[in-house]
Formats: sequence, structure tokens, C-alpha cells
Amino acid sequence: MDASIVIISLPAIFRGIGLDPLAPGNIGYLLWMILGYLLVSAVLVVVLGRLGDMFGRVRIYNLGFLIFAGASVALSLDPFRAGAGALWLILWRVVQAFGGSMLTANSAAILTDAFPSRQRGMALGINQITALAGQFLGLLAGGLLAAVDWRAVFWVSVPISVTGTIWSYLSLRETSVGRRGRVDWLGNVTFAAGAGILLAGITYGIQPYGDSATGWGNPWVLTGLFGGAGLLLVFCYVETHIAEPMFRLSLFKVRAFAAGNLAALLTAIARGGLQFMLIIWLQGIWLPLHGYDFEDTPLWAGIFMLPLTLGFLIAGPLSGYLSDRFGARVFSTTGLLLVGASFVGLLVLPIDFDYAMFAVLLLLNGLGQGMFSSPNTSSIMGSVPPEYRGVASGMRSTFQNSGTALSIGVFFSLMVSGLASSLPSTLSNSLQTHGVPADTAQQVASLPPVSTLFATFLGNNPIEHLLGSGSTLAHLTTAQRDALTGHTFFPQLVSGPFHHGLTIVFTVAAAMALVSALASALRGRHERADEHPPQDRASAVACPDDTGQRPWRSTPSASWTSNAESSTDSPRTPPTSAGCAGPSTPRTPPASR
Repeated sequence: MDASIVIISLPAIFRGIGLDPLAPGNIGYLLWMILGYLLVSAVLVVVLGRLGDMFGRVRIYNLGFLIFAGASVALSLDPFRAGAGALWLILWRVVQAFGGSMLTANSAAILTDAFPSRQRGMALGINQITALAGQFLGLLAGGLLAAVDWRAVFWVSVPISVTGTIWSYLSLRETSVGRRGRVDWLGNVTFAAGAGILLAGITYGIQPYGDSATGWGNPWVLTGLFGGAGLLLVFCYVETHIAEPMFRLSLFKVRAFAAGNLAALLTAIARGGLQFMLIIWLQGIWLPLHGYDFEDTPLWAGIFMLPLTLGFLIAGPLSGYLSDRFGARVFSTTGLLLVGASFVGLLVLPIDFDYAMFAVLLLLNGLGQGMFSSPNTSSIMGSVPPEYRGVASGMRSTFQNSGTALSIGVFFSLMVSGLASSLPSTLSNSLQTHGVPADTAQQVASLPPVSTLFATFLGNNPIEHLLGSGSTLAHLTTAQRDALTGHTFFPQLVSGPFHHGLTIVFTVAAAMALVSALASALRGRHERADEHPPQDRASAVACPDDTGQRPWRSTPSASWTSNAESSTDSPRTPPTSAGCAGPSTPRTPPASR
């Protein structure tokens, strides 16, 4: 919820600290308020997952709750205004993201340790789906709380995080044995710097540069993109040449792990684009066209998006339970096909759509994402040996969080490019038609399209905002003034250019969903890494498995096969260590775990 609750509350937050979010110099504050949390989450989860493997997952998880609680209190006590107030919020959001990353990096690993493979899909499904549902419930909660007081957006985190901190310290017990080792300082630094610089470059690529609507030609942006990518290449080299890397690149030799993470990355990009485009579509166009005041649109946007959350909540735990019995591939692949179909459906909807059809498509999208997320997470976490679950959980979270951050850069850039081609001339002509002087109309139309995009995102009427700052509105007739500042002028004005950009966005999102479905289908039928005790893994080092494939060794102490996912928990006959010539006595499953 905290990852998204601020998004819908930004208008109230900026009004509360006395900052104009649409002023060109303040767009940076707006972007970092949204992206600061996502960037930190994307960069640090692998490091914190590795620390969980080394020093105890529950210990790192509990410490994360404590940090998260402290940052939540600090956010609600912002003592500053204007730019200083925004910087305070951005700073403590970063600290909050650090604590949140300690939670997300280890939660899946803790659940994987606690549950046997026959129950793991259900457990991880509940965890994963409530997390994803929280992202959309945060939109609703943000709209409700922002209407009360902008600080209430941060107050809601305080009792939950304090209670969670106390509960986790009293209740959680360490079930894994930490493997102490060296901290991969060079890997940590190159990854954090490379990923951070790359994502920051993408963030600033959204903002205008010179006469261009976007900043992809900005030398600093290009330096960030190429410099970040270069540091990540150095990171990959380092991780393959040290004894104890933080990022186990060798895990990608497991097909289920590699395919699952690729599908998760692309799905996260598509899901992030869906979330932001729906907010803009509802708040900036559809709700005002149907008589809702701009100030009320954030709340109602969250309410009208509830079918998406409902789909998550229905399909997630159910598909997790069924995937424990029948495998992950069918459910995750089918879910992604449903997601792709819903994007195609949204693509053909008119701007002023019938809500019943819109709700059905959102429900279909939520069901598809629920069908995908739980089995995919269970498949990823079950394909690695227990000693690497923390780092595997961190790697999975990194791909998911990076996808959300990338979606902002990718889809906002596509939308801005679509608006830049037709919005300025449309805006200028329409303003002059309603009595605005030509020079004023040209000045308003020449503003960066990203400002208009953020205006719709924030639930503002930019026409009233831009023309009200001067004396233009005072010189117009009452009819002209009412038309320009009413519910319909701006939505009708922007609907054509917006639909052009929306077509591009949803086409790309549908393509990503289909590629994700292909990757999911190619994950293979993997066998869970924890279905054999250590002695069975050791014997598997020298022997081919029952399909004739040679299993892959990750370290001298941990090997496992990756070819056949069992639909039941029946014990498998391990090969004998002496020549692998005959069956050995099947191992008896332990009575308890």
C-alpha cells in the first residue's frame, strides 16, 4: 500500500506543503516522490536478501519492520513547506523504502522455509497477491485519507508498522541456518550504482529537454543510460569471478528460475503501465466527462479500479493452491494470455467508455495477473536450493520492482510522444475559439506535454490552473470562462491526443504480456530443489537424472536437477552413488518439518 498510496495523494500533499506540482521547476519533486521508493526497492532487495542468507532472514526482516516504522513516523511529522518540505518527504520515503526492501527481500524466503512444497504455492500466493492487491488498495486508501488530511496518508502506516514490528519480534522464529561468508562489496557497489544511475537516467528522460518533449537527447540522460549499463556489465563480470557473489548469476542456468524472472519483469512493466494509464484515463478524462469535480477524481478513480483488485484476490490464492497440485506452467501461462487479451480489449474501448465493459476488462486483467503471480513466485522460489532462497527472493523482487520503475519511463515517454504530435495545435486552436488571445493560447500550448500529462495524473484542471494565474480569465465573458473551467472542455480537448498515445501504450503492453506468456510456457517442468535431502543432491552430482540430462552444479555443496516438476509430493527414487546403475531404496519423507 505504501508503494502506491502516495501516488493518488500527490495533489493533497503538494497543496499541504504549498508547492505547485505543475510548475516546470517542480516536476523533479513530483517524479522523485513517485520514483524514489521504487528505485531504492529495485536496487537494494538483492543485497538485503543476500544478507538474510548470511545473518538470518527473520533478523533482517524484523529490522526492516523497525526501520519502516521509524520512517513512517518521520513522514507524518514533516516540519517544512515548499521545496524543503518535498525534500523531507523524498528523503524519508527513501528510508522507508530501505526498510520495506528488507521485508520484501526476505518474506518469500521465510515462507519458502516454513512450508513444504505441497503447500508452498498457496502460502506464497496469499503473500504475493495481497502485496499486489495492496498496490491498488493504496490508490483507494490514498483518495479517502487525502480528503481528510494529507498527513493522514502517512499516519495510516504508523500503527500498522509499529504493530508489525512488535509482532514480528515476538512471533517469528529463524528456521534457516545462516551461511556466514564475505560481503561482496565490489558487487554491491557496482550493482547499486549501475542500477540506480540507469533508472535515474530513465526518470529524467521523461522530462523535456530544450525544444524536445522528452529528455532522451539530454547528454546527462545519455550518460546515465550508458554509464549505468556499463557498470552493470562490470557487475556481471565481477559476479562470475569471485567465490561468494551477492547475485548468483549461475541460478539463471535453472530454466524455471530464468523464465519465471523474465516473465515477472515484463509483466511488472505492463502492470505499471496499466496502473498509471488507468489513473490518467479516469482522473483526467472519463470522470470529469461524467460530472465529477477534478478535486474528487483521485478518490473515485480508486473506487472504479476495484474490479482489478477483486480479480487479484480471487485468482491469486486459488491458482497458488491448484499449482501445488498441477504445476505452475499451465496457470501462469494462461493467466498471461488473459492479461494480453484484456489489454487488447482496453485498446478498442472508446475514450468515453461504458463502465460495465471497462469493469469486465479490469476484472479479467486482475484474474490473469492473479493466475500468473502466485504460481510464478512458487516456481521461482522452489527451483533453488534452500541456502540461496534469500538471494533468489531478492533477485525476484529486483526484477519486479525494476519493471515498475521502468514502466514509468517507457509508458510515460510513449504517451508524451503521442501527445506532442497533436496536442499543441489542438490546444491552441481550441483556446482561441473560446476567446483566449492568440499569444496567450500559443504560450499555453507551448508548455511541455508532460505538464499536461501530470495534470491529468494529479486530477487537476490545467486550463483553469494556467489561465487563472494571470488576468486572462477576467477578460473573458462568463460563458467563455465557464466553458474553459468546466468539467468537459479539457477532457474533450485532450481525449483525441490521449487516445492516440493510449493506443501505442496498450499495444506495447499487450505485446509484453504475450512475450511473458511465451517465457512462462518455456519454463519447463522443473523439480523443486528441496525435494531431495543433501545426500541425494550429492549423489546427483555424478549421475544423470531420470531423463538422461546431466544436472547442473551451482557449488561443490549444492546441486539439483531442473527438468521435471512433480504434480505430487510422492518421493522419488534417487540414483545410487555407485555407478548410477540401479534403483536405491526410496527415501522416506520426514514425519515433520
